[in-house]
Amino acid sequence: METKEFNFKGFRVNGFLMLFLLFLLLGGTIFCFFLDDAGIIAGCVLALIWFILLFGFVKLEPNEAVVMIFFGKYKGVLKETGFFWVNPFMSKKKLSMRARNLNVEPIKVNDKVGNPILIGLVLVWKLKDTYKAMFEIDAQTMAASNSTPDRHGAVTYSVSKQMDAFENFVAVQSDAALRQVAGQYAYDNNLVSDVEITLRSGGDEVNVDLLNELNNRLEMAGIEIVEARINYLAYAPEIAAVMLRRQQAEAIISAREKIVEGAVTMVKMALERIEDENIVTLDIDKKAAMVSNLLVVLCADESAQPVLNTGTLYQ
Repeated sequence: METKEFNFKGFRVNGFLMLFLLFLLLGGTIFCFFLDDAGIIAGCVLALIWFILLFGFVKLEPNEAVVMIFFGKYKGVLKETGFFWVNPFMSKKKLSMRARNLNVEPIKVNDKVGNPILIGLVLVWKLKDTYKAMFEIDAQTMAASNSTPDRHGAVTYSVSKQMDAFENFVAVQSDAALRQVAGQYAYDNNLVSDVEITLRSGGDEVNVDLLNELNNRLEMAGIEIVEARINYLAYAPEIAAVMLRRQQAEAIISAREKIVEGAVTMVKMALERIEDENIVTLDIDKKAAMVSNLLVVLCADESAQPVLNTGTLYQ
């Protein structure tokens, strides 16, 4: 989307120079009050001018910007650091361009297969386009709604309140983006293919998808998401116990498969070595009995208890 932001090109002077000139004007104003009636009138006029000129000073620190508005018309943005004086009738809206953190509390959503999960994220955001931030969304009204009126009922402009309004906008859009991205992936590979990306195993892929979705949603507000990562992921409490038992069962099955695979390999190796080294000749029944005994010993949960057979193999 094309930006309408441009640098302020209006009249401005060094703030310290203007401060020196105002001191001279103040001295001239005071001097006029010691003259005749005409001098007093001139002094009142100069005092009014001096008071108006005081509202033209602007101080900018690194990563700060001031949006210039002249009677409702956008005149550009001033981002150069320093101390300046501009037209005192210019409305000056200061914004912070510094990066900010936002920790989105875990929310309950349904994953791709419909399981309720809790998912949260942490992100780093900052303003990128001051024009969009000020005029494409109702940021000033949101900031005013978050401000507390003074004793006269007036609501004054505050940079912190303005940035809090932007943060609230980011939080709402982050909630919507998180719900959409979480619904595109399954929690894990229990009910989907092992090669499919899931929320647990996706890692960077899911985070990149989330980052792109957030930037698409916040571009209209002139806000850039620098980084976004899922920092909390769990099943919802109502199914957590069931899913835990299911994971435990899968872990037991996987372990049993490894144990059986290893036991079969060991039994096969034992039979082959007995035959290769001619230790003893075993018929089919003896091999079957040996395989059965070895598998029981190797696959059992507890250590085998020795039993002495004092008869023959067939007793």
